[in-house]
Amino acid sequence: MEAGESVELEAWLEARESFEPPESFVEQANVSDPGIYEEFEEDWPDCWERAAELLEWDRPWEGVLDTSTAPRYKWFTGGRLNAAYNCVDRHVEAGRKNHAALRWIGKRGETETYTYGDLERETEAFAAALRGLGVGEDDVVTLYLPMIPELPIAMLACARIGAPHSVVFAGFSASALETRMERAGAEYLVTCDGYYRRGDALNHKGKADRAVRRIDRDIETVVVDRLGGGLPHSLGENQHDYDGLIERNRGRTVEPVARDAEDMLFLMYTSGTTGQPKGVKHTTAGYLSYAAWTSHAVLDVKPDDTYWCSADIGWITGHSYIVYGPLALGTTTVMYEGTPDYPDKDRMWEIVENYEVDQLYTAPTAIRAFMKWGSQYPEEHDLSSLRLLGTVGEPINPKAWKWYYKHIGGEECPIVDTWWQTETGGMMITTLPGVATMKPGAAGPPLPGVDAQVVDEAGEEVAPGEAGYVTVNKPWPGMLRTLYNNDERFLSEYWEAYSDPDADEWVYFPEDGAKIDEDGYITILGRVDDVINVSGHRLGTMEIESAVVGVEGVAEAAAVGGDHEMKGEAVYAYVILEDGYEESGEMEQSIIEGVEEAIGPIARPEEVIFTPELPKTRSGKIMRRLLEDIANEEDLGNTSTLRNPEVVDDIQNKL
Repeated sequence: MEAGESVELEAWLEARESFEPPESFVEQANVSDPGIYEEFEEDWPDCWERAAELLEWDRPWEGVLDTSTAPRYKWFTGGRLNAAYNCVDRHVEAGRKNHAALRWIGKRGETETYTYGDLERETEAFAAALRGLGVGEDDVVTLYLPMIPELPIAMLACARIGAPHSVVFAGFSASALETRMERAGAEYLVTCDGYYRRGDALNHKGKADRAVRRIDRDIETVVVDRLGGGLPHSLGENQHDYDGLIERNRGRTVEPVARDAEDMLFLMYTSGTTGQPKGVKHTTAGYLSYAAWTSHAVLDVKPDDTYWCSADIGWITGHSYIVYGPLALGTTTVMYEGTPDYPDKDRMWEIVENYEVDQLYTAPTAIRAFMKWGSQYPEEHDLSSLRLLGTVGEPINPKAWKWYYKHIGGEECPIVDTWWQTETGGMMITTLPGVATMKPGAAGPPLPGVDAQVVDEAGEEVAPGEAGYVTVNKPWPGMLRTLYNNDERFLSEYWEAYSDPDADEWVYFPEDGAKIDEDGYITILGRVDDVINVSGHRLGTMEIESAVVGVEGVAEAAAVGGDHEMKGEAVYAYVILEDGYEESGEMEQSIIEGVEEAIGPIARPEEVIFTPELPKTRSGKIMRRLLEDIANEEDLGNTSTLRNPEVVDDIQNKL
């Protein structure tokens, strides 16, 4: 393309505010009938039988939705099924045992392919091993593993025997692991010796061992040998070698355990406003059917596709759209251990080309990095296999959307900008790629069957263009059932703000701000609670502040999110020191290390700002909004409600 043509194209893209899906895509799309929205509305809740019918059942459901215990809704009541059978065995039985299920690419260029037959054998062997260690139905098994094949194998092995798994992100610290194991009551842990970060071997088992030592009960631990001779390790009491267990149990038959539709499939801890992680409980039938249906309808996944979600399985995106959704549909799912720029900045595009990837589902954080590095990197590779692009984790701005559309999709791929949460289990607001017009910057309308609205503080729908709060006014199959061992918090955090139990009306409040346009397209504006979204990862401000205050010499702290070109949001820590301690580079480093030790590198503060005071209201509440505005260099507005307005100027002068 000539330089003049390129400039012309950029101007054309810049001027456009909406894009239609290509006809070639619509012709082959899994969902292409615009009438699906009306059909789901008229047939609700029975419309969700379409999702359930994507699965195979040991016993069919008797009712689609039970509202008798609302808001702890129950889906597909009376039905029984097994998630591992639906993700593995039934595809083998259908004659697809030699079809690739999982293609893994390691950080050092290692590759492995597991067919559905391979996955069945490995899953069955590890399921037998877990049973041999004493794992039974409903026992929670914590999985603390990086992006290696043993992680989805362990998830499916747990599901096979009816043991809920609780995956903890490998980047989290020993303290974070300990907290999550304690809250889950887990007595079993699967971890590894270590993994590579940018070519360096990291000791992961050391973190796991520290967490286990702090837990006052015996923990049976399975250790995967990821690094071999790269990081020698020894096994202690109640520790078992993964490979040895697999070899001893290879060939054993473990029949999938039929689980009730409402039995827990997994437990996932997510950050909350109180500083204590919330254990989100997802059940077998509702979650799995919803993950499968959204993979089918939104990601357009077909059995013969090679599909790639670049998320980490330690987060809900990886659960739903690397493991359960794609495997339930019998496709080939790509799992990548590395980073987008290691060893080179074209690594992602090299993988797309080599594996002829059909769908790419990634984060706006990554897209902003790709933009910064330049279009020359994707231009070095053949990306013509791509049929669909997706984004997840945070809103994507129009500029990044259009760059993705042009330089990665070649203006031939629809983009699905998806809004959802750990708690929702799957996508809630986005365009159907074979149906709807795309508007850069707007996630889109609610999915068929999803009643999402944008309301004001009184619960009234806002006018187009006005800001408000997202609410979901009807249940959906993928929804969380409760917070583990904490029904009271489940009600207070998600339902009490807009619900009217006396009128039998239950409204889910996801705590995100948004606006809606005249076509019903919703643009997500970000969190309204004390949660920071760093590269699509939700971190509780209280958890970060507790880590900062835990550093010797720190008297008080406030953590807020500030705009960041690459991460979307970054952590800014405002710190008051105790008498006798002075501001210094050493103190700043101690605070950074304290946060990394307590939570993990993902929560590392972008900046530590020392201050003698924090801006507070007359009632003593920290005005975090002002601190966010300071971090973002925005107009502070009215500060007259502060009891110490003079501190604002002092803090601004520090930056």
